[in-house]
Amino acid sequence: MPLEKIYIARHGFRLSWFTNVWQSPTGLARDPPLAAYGEFQAKELAHYFSSLPEDEKPTAIFSSPYYRCLQTALPVAQTLGLPLLVEHGLSEFYCPTIPGTGLHPRPSSATSLKSFIAEIDPEWSSLWYPSQKGETVSEVHDRTDAFLQVFIPQIEHTYAGKHTNILLVGHAATVIALTRSLMGDRELPLRVGCCSLTELVPKVQDSTCATQEVLGAWEAKKLADGKHLEDGAMRDWGFEDLEIEAGKVIEEPGVPGTETHIEGPSGAQTAHSML
Repeated sequence: MPLEKIYIARHGFRLSWFTNVWQSPTGLARDPPLAAYGEFQAKELAHYFSSLPEDEKPTAIFSSPYYRCLQTALPVAQTLGLPLLVEHGLSEFYCPTIPGTGLHPRPSSATSLKSFIAEIDPEWSSLWYPSQKGETVSEVHDRTDAFLQVFIPQIEHTYAGKHTNILLVGHAATVIALTRSLMGDRELPLRVGCCSLTELVPKVQDSTCATQEVLGAWEAKKLADGKHLEDGAMRDWGFEDLEIEAGKVIEEPGVPGTETHIEGPSGAQTAHSML
């Protein structure tokens, strides 16, 4: 069976918003953990999913490899008895790097991250890697467009209809871009708060079509909704907070010490897919 529902959640409130004194559990630069409040939000998200009818609960959880996203997904996985599947295609959006300043960070593989979170299932191989040189606003939307066109058919092929409802856990920018890609509207006004939830279902498609579309084939039942949270959707973010003019963003430095590093793979990892 094809997918019937896609849930998309942003990570919870992160520790670096409360204090500049924090340490990444993974040792990765720019990878802060959740604050205690963010952990509480993640539990609220899990409680919401546990309250749903069985046929509406997600049966597969895909998370960005950044620790705050894994922490957000973890209570849901534990509550529903599901493994966590790590997908780099859901990774953080970084602005283009200033030339000569190095690369943006890249989290480790699922196998390595499993040493921090036992619920991770390393059998899933990431289908997409964003560039460590950063992205423009247009490019992050290009990323989610291309990623989803690989990702959704891969799920339906690999799991042979086992999963009809899935949860994606990511970051504000990727949550917005994923939603716009699925709804087919890059100009969709959208701001997302911490642990807010978007719920998408397929539009009715022409049964005479030989193939099912991915982009623009979904409609929203919820958009960045925070009703399941005691305090509602807090710390909302939109691309307008970043743009210095339409579609343009400032450049930012890479991680110190990576100036001579060679960028890792980027784009579709077709060796791991059916495409």
